[in-house]
Amino acid sequence: MDEDLYSRQLYVLGLPAMQRIQGAKVLLCGLQGLGAEVAKNLVLMGVGSLTLYDPHPACWADLAAQFFLSEESLGQSRAEASQARLAQLNEDVQISVHTGDITEDVLLGFQVVVLTDSKLEEQLKVGPLCHKHGVYFLMAETRGLVGRLFCDFGEDFTVEDPTEAEPMTAAIQAISQGSPGIVTLSGDTKRQSFCDGDWVIFSGIEGMVELNSHSPQPVHVQKDGSLEIEDTTTFSRYVRGGVVTEVKRPKSVRHKPLDIALLQPHVVAQNTKEVQHALRLHQAFHALHRFQQLYGRLPKPWDPVDAETVVGLAQDLEPLEGTKEESLNEALLRTVALSSAGSISPMAAILGGVAAQEVLKAISRKFMPLEQWLYFDALECLPEDEKLLPNAADCHPRNCRYDGQIAVFGTGFQEKLSYQNYLLAGAGAIGCEMLKGFALVGLGVRANGGVAVADMDHIERSNLSRQFLFRSQDIGRPKAEVAAAAAQLLNPDLQGRVTSYIYPLDPTTEYIYDDSFFSGVDGVVAALDSFQARHYVAARCTHYLKPLLEAGTQGTRGSASVFVPYVTEVYKGPATAVASEDASYPVCTLRHFPSTVEHSVQWAQDEFEGLFRLSAETINCYQRTRTSQLGEDGTLLQQVVGVLRMRPQTWQDCVVWALGHWQLCFHDSIVELLRHFPSAKVLKDGTLFWSGSKRCPHPLQFDPNQDMHFLYVLAAANLYAGMHGLPGSRDPSALRELLKRLPEPDRMHRNLFSAGQEQLKELPGILGGWSKGPPLKPVLFGKGDDSNFHVDFVVAATDLRCQNYEILPVNCARIKQIMGRVIPAVVTSTAVVAGLLGLELYKVVSGPRPLGTFRHSYLHLAENYFLRSVPSRPAIQSFHHLKWTCWHRLKVPAGQPERTLESLLAHIQEEHGLKVKRLLHGQARLYSSQWPPEKQTERLRLRVTELVQQVTRRKLEPGLRVLVLELSCEGEDDETAFPPLHYEL
Repeated sequence: MDEDLYSRQLYVLGLPAMQRIQGAKVLLCGLQGLGAEVAKNLVLMGVGSLTLYDPHPACWADLAAQFFLSEESLGQSRAEASQARLAQLNEDVQISVHTGDITEDVLLGFQVVVLTDSKLEEQLKVGPLCHKHGVYFLMAETRGLVGRLFCDFGEDFTVEDPTEAEPMTAAIQAISQGSPGIVTLSGDTKRQSFCDGDWVIFSGIEGMVELNSHSPQPVHVQKDGSLEIEDTTTFSRYVRGGVVTEVKRPKSVRHKPLDIALLQPHVVAQNTKEVQHALRLHQAFHALHRFQQLYGRLPKPWDPVDAETVVGLAQDLEPLEGTKEESLNEALLRTVALSSAGSISPMAAILGGVAAQEVLKAISRKFMPLEQWLYFDALECLPEDEKLLPNAADCHPRNCRYDGQIAVFGTGFQEKLSYQNYLLAGAGAIGCEMLKGFALVGLGVRANGGVAVADMDHIERSNLSRQFLFRSQDIGRPKAEVAAAAAQLLNPDLQGRVTSYIYPLDPTTEYIYDDSFFSGVDGVVAALDSFQARHYVAARCTHYLKPLLEAGTQGTRGSASVFVPYVTEVYKGPATAVASEDASYPVCTLRHFPSTVEHSVQWAQDEFEGLFRLSAETINCYQRTRTSQLGEDGTLLQQVVGVLRMRPQTWQDCVVWALGHWQLCFHDSIVELLRHFPSAKVLKDGTLFWSGSKRCPHPLQFDPNQDMHFLYVLAAANLYAGMHGLPGSRDPSALRELLKRLPEPDRMHRNLFSAGQEQLKELPGILGGWSKGPPLKPVLFGKGDDSNFHVDFVVAATDLRCQNYEILPVNCARIKQIMGRVIPAVVTSTAVVAGLLGLELYKVVSGPRPLGTFRHSYLHLAENYFLRSVPSRPAIQSFHHLKWTCWHRLKVPAGQPERTLESLLAHIQEEHGLKVKRLLHGQARLYSSQWPPEKQTERLRLRVTELVQQVTRRKLEPGLRVLVLELSCEGEDDETAFPPLHYEL
C-alpha cells in the first residue's frame, strides 16, 4: 500500500480496513451527477475495482452536476464517457464498463452494488437479489432539492469497529478490594468518557496484578466518575500505577430488503419531528416513481399540472407504518414535484459523499451503517415568497450546461450566479471541492464576474487521495495555480475568469488583498486548515461586510457555516479548538512525571527543538554577538553542552553522540531521578510518592535489535550530522555493523557525560573557541530533505519514553496524529461539507432573505449524525440612543481638506452624541482625555493621517481607503464595545 498517498485516511480507517477496501469490487449503476460523486470518492479512496454501468446518453442537463462529462460527451454513454477521466484519479484502481444487462450472475461478481438514477422497477429487481445472495446493496437518488439513500447490508452484518474514536484510556489512582471493586481514576474525571456497559482491560498495575491478565470486563460508571468492576475481594492489595483501557466490541446489524423496507421504513433522524418529515419525503419519492411509471418521465420543471398529478398519486398511496393519513403534507409534495426535474451539484455532492462512506462501511466493517433510510432536503433554498418562485417558462431547458440547475431555480437566478465575484481562501481538499462546485453552477462566468483562489501551499503526494483537482504530475506545483487551471477545464465558460494567488491571507499581505481587492468581492469561501487563518479571514469579512461561507473536517466529522452581514452572528470559531493549538503541559510533568502518551510526545518534540534547533541557534548567536542566550534553562544548557562535547568530523562521531544521548535520556537520567525519589519513597501522610498520576519509571538498557532503540540512534545521528554540515547515512545494515564495533554505551557515555558536566562551568570559553568555525545549521521540524528523520526521531523518542514509564504504547500513526503533523481526513466528509456550503451559496447569491432560511450544518458520518440549525442573530448592543451589532460601524466621510483630530472628535460628538475619551489605531494611542493639555493641543491640530503615521512611525499603504479606529467614550461601562470608526480617506 502507498502509505504516502493514503496517509490521511489511514488515520481514520486503519490499515486492516484500508486493505479490505483495496481488495473490494464495486458495481456502480448510474453515472449522472450523483453517480459521478460516488465514483470519484471511491476511486480517490482506493477501492480495488469499480465497474460502471450506464447506457444512457449524456444530455445537457447532466453537465450541471456531472464533472466527468463535457459538451463533447453529449450523446455518448455516460459510463463510457466518464471512464477515462475517472481512471486518471488513481492508477491503483481498476475502472471498467459493463455493457450488458444486469443479471443475477453479474451481481454475484461484486461485494457491493450501488444504484443511482434508477427507476423503481430496477431497484426492486436488484435490491432483493443482492439481499438474497449476501451482496451489500445501496440505492441513492436526488430529485432537485431532495435526496435519499438506502442501505441493505443483509440479515446479520457485523461491525467490527463501530466508532471513530480512539479507545478511551485513563491512569488509575486507586482500586478497592471489595464487591464490587471501585477503580478511582487520576485527573479530571469529568473529562473521562467511559460509559455504562463499556468493556475494559487493565495493564501496568502494581499490587493487584490479577487485573493485568484479566479478560475484558464491563464497567458501571458512578456519579463521581469512578468505575465499578467485578469482585476484587480476593485480589492482592493495590499498590500503585496502572492504566484502564476501553476495549471496542463488535456490533451486529440486521437490515431488511428493499421491497419490505419500502413499506416499513426505518429512517435516520435526530428527533420525532425529523422522523415525520422523513416519512413525508418517503411518500413524495414513492409518488414521483409512480408518476415516472405512468408517464415515462419526471414532472416537467415547475409545471403546476404535473405537480397536482403527483399530489393525487400520493393521496392514493397506502399509509406507511407509524404515520396517519392526515400526515400527508400537500404543500411539501407540491414543492418537491415542481423542482424534481432538476439535477444540482451540491445535492449530488452531499448524497454522493454519504453514499460512498456507506460503501466503505460495507467493505471495511468499520463504523455503524445507516439504519436504513436517510432523507435530506434543502427546500429552504427556494424563495419563501410564492411570488418569487420560478415558473415553467423560466425553467424550460435551454440546451446549455446549466439546464439541470435552471430546472430548479430558473434563468434569472442563473444570471445572478454568472455575475458574482468570489474569493476562495484555501485550495486544499475542501477548496478543490468548492472550486469544482463553482465551475458546475456557473459562478462568475460572465463579464465582470470571476473567482480568485488564494493558497500559498504546494501539492504533495498525500493530497491526491482527497484533493480532486490535482494529479500525480502536479506534485510540487502551487495548489492555487493548478486548481485554477483545472476549474477552467471543467467549465470552458470560466476561461480567463479564475485568478490564482500564491500569497497567504494574513496581516503581511494586506497590501495585496487590500481595500481595492475586497471592494470587488461579493463573498468569501474559507477552506482553511488552521483556526488562526480562519479567524483572520473572518475578521476581514466583517471589516468589509462580505458574506462568509466556512467549512472544516476532521476524519468523518465536518461542519459548514454561513455568516451574512447584519443577518447572522459573525464567525467566532470553536474556542476549545483554538485553545488546544496552544495547549501545554507543566515542565515538571514533561521532564519527570509523564503519565500519558501526549506527555511523552510533547517531551520528544521539545527534545528535538532543544537538540537540533535551539542549541544550534544559541551557538550561532554567540558566534555573531559574543553573547549567550542560554538564560537559566538547565535543560537547554545541557543540550548545548551535548552539541559542543566534541565537534564531529565523521559519521561515526555522530553515531557515538546519538548513542551517548540515548544513554543519557533513557537510562542515566532515570537512574538519577530514582536516586532522589526511590520507588519505595513514602510521603509524610503515608502514601507512596510514586502513586496516582506519578508513574514510577525504570531505566532501559540499549539493545540495537529493538526497533525503536535502533531508530532513535539512526534518526538522531542523521539530524546531528546535518546540523554540523556532515553527510549522514540511510543504510541500516551499515549502522548495525558500526554499533557492533562501538564500546558499550554506558561505559562510553559515562566518560562523555562527566566531561559535559565540567564543560558547564567553562561554557563561555568553549563558546569562544567555536567562534572561528563555520556556523551550525539549525534543523526546522518538517523542513528539508531529511524531514522523515524528524518524525522518526519524535516517534522513537516517544516510544522509548513510554517504555521508561510503562505508559501504554500507541502506534506510529497515533503519535503522528498527536504531533499535529497529520489531521485525519477522508474525501467523503470533504465532499459533504462542500455540498452543504454550495446550498448556502445559493441563498447568499439569491439576495436578501430571512435568517430562518440559512443553516449551520454539523455531521459525523461514522455515527450517522446530521444536524442543521438556524444561525444565531447578531447580538444587539446599546448606549444611550445608539443601537448596533458586530456588523455596524461609525462612518466618517472624507473631508476636503482632510480633518484634523480636533474636527474628527467634534464630528463624532455632533453626529453620534459621543464624547471620546480615548482613540486608538491598532495598539497605537492617538488621543486620551487624560493627557496633559499641552499634549492634547499638540495632537488636536494634526491631520488624522499625519497623526497616525507619526504615532505608528510608518507610512500608510498606497490604496488604503479607510482607517479603522477604536474609541471609548465618557459614560460607558466595562461591557460596552463601540463599533469601529471607519475614517474614509
